[in-house]
Amino acid sequence: MSDVRVTVQQRAQIIAKANGRCEYCQTPSLFSTAPYAVEHIIPRAKEGLTTVDNLALSCAGCNGHKYTRIEWEDPLTKNVVRLFHPRQDDWHKHFIWSENSLRIVGLTAIGRATIAALKLNRSELINLRYALHAIGKHPPKIH
Repeated sequence: MSDVRVTVQQRAQIIAKANGRCEYCQTPSLFSTAPYAVEHIIPRAKEGLTTVDNLALSCAGCNGHKYTRIEWEDPLTKNVVRLFHPRQDDWHKHFIWSENSLRIVGLTAIGRATIAALKLNRSELINLRYALHAIGKHPPKIH
């Protein structure tokens, strides 16, 4: 059984694992006006545990759009699939950057569904990516 609250140690571990970026849209927290959350990948409302394997760093936008979602419809196949899981999935297997690096493109049903559910190409992110690209800070180097 895990404690309900994220500990200071867990938070530090997750921020380090995420390299200071939202683990969904890859936006660096350094350029955000809102604090990032350590969120439950499988929400507590769906019996997700407060363990490092079930926590991810998320910007306010992605966290708000994800809410308690764990699955979404793939816009291409119309099948409902699970969302991207930052602890189990490799970002590069499910996503790539568009040619101009402003949009995230889904390579798989999981990637496409996650882009749709979390609105990973919302206008404010595209604007920020454009500005970050201009100063050489985008696209990110994702391990």
